[in-house]
Amino acid sequence: MSYGERGGRGTIGWRMKALRIACATGFCIIALRLFFLQGVQAAWYRTQSESQHAISELLDADRGSIYVKDYGDDTEYTVATNQQRAFIFVDPRKILEPKNNAFAIAKVLQLDGWDKIVAEGDLPEVPEVTTTDVLIERLSKTDDAWEPVARDVTQDALAQILALKIPGIDYLLQGDREYPEEDFGGQVLGFVGSDDSGAKHGYYGVEGYFDDFLAGRAGTSYAESDATGRWIGVGVRSLTPAVDGGDILLTIDRTVQYMACKMLAEGVSKFQADSGALVIVEPQTGRILAMCGAPDFDPNDYGNVDDGIVYNNNAIFTPYEPGSIFKPITMAAAVDVGALSPNTTFEDTGSVQVDDYTIRNSDLKSHGLVTMTDVLDESLNTGMVWVMRKMGRDVLQDYILRFGFGTLSGIELSTEAPGDVTTLNESAEVYAATASFGQGITVTPLQIAMAYAAIANGGTLMQPQIVSEMRYPDGTVEERVPKAVRQVLTSKTATTLGAMLVSVVENGHGKRAGVSGYYIAGKTGTAQVAGRGGYLSGVSNGSFAGFGPVGNPRFAMVVKLENPKTVEWAESSAAPIFGEIADFLVDYYGIAPERPN
Repeated sequence: MSYGERGGRGTIGWRMKALRIACATGFCIIALRLFFLQGVQAAWYRTQSESQHAISELLDADRGSIYVKDYGDDTEYTVATNQQRAFIFVDPRKILEPKNNAFAIAKVLQLDGWDKIVAEGDLPEVPEVTTTDVLIERLSKTDDAWEPVARDVTQDALAQILALKIPGIDYLLQGDREYPEEDFGGQVLGFVGSDDSGAKHGYYGVEGYFDDFLAGRAGTSYAESDATGRWIGVGVRSLTPAVDGGDILLTIDRTVQYMACKMLAEGVSKFQADSGALVIVEPQTGRILAMCGAPDFDPNDYGNVDDGIVYNNNAIFTPYEPGSIFKPITMAAAVDVGALSPNTTFEDTGSVQVDDYTIRNSDLKSHGLVTMTDVLDESLNTGMVWVMRKMGRDVLQDYILRFGFGTLSGIELSTEAPGDVTTLNESAEVYAATASFGQGITVTPLQIAMAYAAIANGGTLMQPQIVSEMRYPDGTVEERVPKAVRQVLTSKTATTLGAMLVSVVENGHGKRAGVSGYYIAGKTGTAQVAGRGGYLSGVSNGSFAGFGPVGNPRFAMVVKLENPKTVEWAESSAAPIFGEIADFLVDYYGIAPERPN
């Protein structure tokens, strides 16, 4: 064999080896690529394939409605429901007269600047760009296939716009929340708004608390399609139906809510208060008949508020030092344990020393020998400290907790606060002394209303209820029944306190809360407002709490005014509002007078 022959065979062998290596390498690359595609990226490609060969749609559920009734009438009134509204959009490429078309649409929608004169030439200069100017700009984009025109358009306005026969206009109907009853109480109802992702949810009030129940559950529709997007008749199809939300019937009385809240708002304005709150409850059941705050907001236009704090319900969200309306709670505890009676006497010197503090009466006077009824009539702070000492600090704390203060009431509304009575755990006596007349602790108006309702209800504390019925999509109705929390006082004590509180209205500082021909029980409260380093000068909260008619109580109520500026004492602000509403209630319920006028 020659040298040349050996070299040729060697070259061929090297090439064959290189080819084998190249084939093996290529095979490995292909294998790894297949593994990567079929394993690591399988889900992504599956999704891409499905998006090209599937029709998938989210099916919206209808949100449930909220209803109320009037006393003695089975007619139900809708206070929250769904209204189909339109999202209008346009293809500007089809618009021939953008300026004129924009003004025509703006006139229907009453957009800012709709009444500007349409000139042949350029629009006249104006100090600022109006909403109509923005619409003209959108309709003038001849190189754009899509531009939004307006959202949340009523069907009446939509019909007027379609009647204009503007080319390129189209629309999409969308479900929108509507609240038909004006001035019903946004803080009780709450509202429905969109989160960052655009999904709609209930916020605050009933809408927020029962969002899951009212919203229902969205469904889905899926079907295979061909390359052109058309449904394949023999392809895979699946459907998960949407489940509509349930309906709710509230305990709120429509007429009582409207009238009482109107009177509260008028009182806030008249006495130049920063805010107000009101609760009316049926003592025997715990059913809330009315609840509102002032100022309030319109849930149809919930974004139009100066401060988002207005969304919070003052009746349950804002604890405050109640002042003298708390004195009957302390007195009830002492009577219930037998520490004293309405005729037990006490020598009032006008002040009392507690630890290193001197506590005085609000009128800065001494009243001499007085009975316990007189202590409530004259609202004596010194007398309440004496009462606290007579029964003991532990007894006072126990009854305060038994009345439900310092804990959530369980009402089915968002943003309830428990209040704070933890100062009673402090060792210094001054904390119990000030708590005895409603300072140094905080409560909510709802808690006060329920405590007075317990006195009116023979000593039984009820759980507050704002929902009468839950109506499920399948037709099932869950009727809410009254629920007793506990027996706080004996019926004898409750009757005794009722009589003492009638004396406050007849003979004490509560005269302006009275109703001619009826025995009304109640108590005024003018409480200082705490700030940094002590109580604020010249700032107070005025309240009146009570119930009636005492012979057969139909309502318990609390009225609170925050920082009224035209009067100093609650007997001249909260008390007359209470009396005006109480007068309306006895007439509305057709309650016969208990005594001659």
